[in-house]
Amino acid sequence: MALHAVVGRAQALEGREAAAQATHKALEQLGRNPIHLGVVVASHHYPIQQVTSGVATLLGDAPIIGFSASGEITNEGLTQRSVIVALLSGADLAIHADYWTGFSEDSRATTQKMAQALQLYQSNGALLVFADGLTGDARQLCAALPHGNYTLAGCLAGGELRKARTYQIGGRQSGNGGLAAALLTGQIAVSVGMAHGWQPVGAYFKITQARGPWLRTLDRKPVADVLADLFGYPAREWLFPPLNELVRLYPLGIEQAGKESLLVRSPLRMESDGSLRMNTSIAEGSMAHLLIGSIENCQKAARQATQQALDGLGSARPALALVLTDVAWQMMFESQPGAEINSIRDVIGNDVPILGGYTFGQIARSGANGAPELYNQHIEVVLLGEAQI
Repeated sequence: MALHAVVGRAQALEGREAAAQATHKALEQLGRNPIHLGVVVASHHYPIQQVTSGVATLLGDAPIIGFSASGEITNEGLTQRSVIVALLSGADLAIHADYWTGFSEDSRATTQKMAQALQLYQSNGALLVFADGLTGDARQLCAALPHGNYTLAGCLAGGELRKARTYQIGGRQSGNGGLAAALLTGQIAVSVGMAHGWQPVGAYFKITQARGPWLRTLDRKPVADVLADLFGYPAREWLFPPLNELVRLYPLGIEQAGKESLLVRSPLRMESDGSLRMNTSIAEGSMAHLLIGSIENCQKAARQATQQALDGLGSARPALALVLTDVAWQMMFESQPGAEINSIRDVIGNDVPILGGYTFGQIARSGANGAPELYNQHIEVVLLGEAQI
C-alpha cells in the first residue's frame, strides 16, 4: 500500500476539543487505513496536555510527534488558535516517538539520551526533532547529535515571548522545556530544503560584548543605540513593544572563517537594558552584518527550499509537506498572512497536504551529509514520500 497522508484542522475554545475535532477530520479522510504516525502543530494558546489528550484518545497506540507555534499552516494558509493534525498511513514503516524532559537544564545530556534511546548511531532513517524554543541551547543539541546516515529535520518550537513557554509532544507525553523526537524507518523517503529571504544592506559591526545568548554591544555601543542610529527611532523605544519584538525582522549575518556565506543569527527580543536576547551565543570579536528581508525575497526562498526538497526525493512521490517557518516570516507577511504557502504550492502542486507552523529556529544538516546545524530566519520544507524499492 502506498504512503498516504491526510491533514485535519480545527479551532475551538478549549484545546482538547480543537485537537479532537482536527483528529476526527483527518480520520474521516483516512478511512480504515492503519495509522503509523500523527504529527501535531498546536497553537501555544492551548494547554499542551489538553491537545495531547484530545489527539491520543482517538489514535489508539499510534505514536505522536508535535510542537507549538505562534501561527499554524495548512494548504489554505495561516490560521491562529488552532490545532492541525496530519496522519501518515500505508507504507511499510517503523516509527519510534518519545519525549525527554530536562532540555532547558542540560541540552547536551538530554540530546544524548534521545540519541541512545532511538539508536541513532546505527540508523539510516529520518529523525524529526522538536525542541524548546526559548530555553536550552540548540547548538548543544546539534553538537550532541551523532553522525550517521539519517536525514535530519526539526525546529525550535514557537510561542509567545511574553509567556516564555513553548511546547513539545512526543509519544504520549508533552510539556515545555523538553525535547520531542521521532525516528522514521522503513519504506519512506524524507528530503529537506532550506532557504531565507534576508540580505545584507551594507551596515556591519564588530561584536564587542556578549555573554551567553545576550549580545550587549556592537562597536562598543549598546545595541539599542546602534538601531536608533540606523532606523531613527529613539533607543528607549526599542526597549518596549512593539519594537522590542520586531527586532526579529533584523537578524545579523555573522562572518565565518573560510566561508563566503554569512551565518544568520536572530534576536528573540530586545531586553530592558538595551541588549539583544539571541537564540544562542555569538562569539565576541565576530563581524556582524545587518540583514533585511522582503516579501519578494521570502517568496523566492520558499520556492527555492521546496524545489530543493523535491529534487532530494528523486523518483519518490511527495505525500506530505511539513513546513517549519521562522516567526520572522509571520511578521514579514502580516499584510498577506500565509502567502508563502502559495509559493510552496507553485512547486509541489495543490494535491500534496501541508502542515506546519512558525517557529523560533530550524534544525537540519548543512548539506546532504553535513553536520547538524541550527538555522534562524529560514523556511524549512520537509517532504515525506514513499521510498522506491
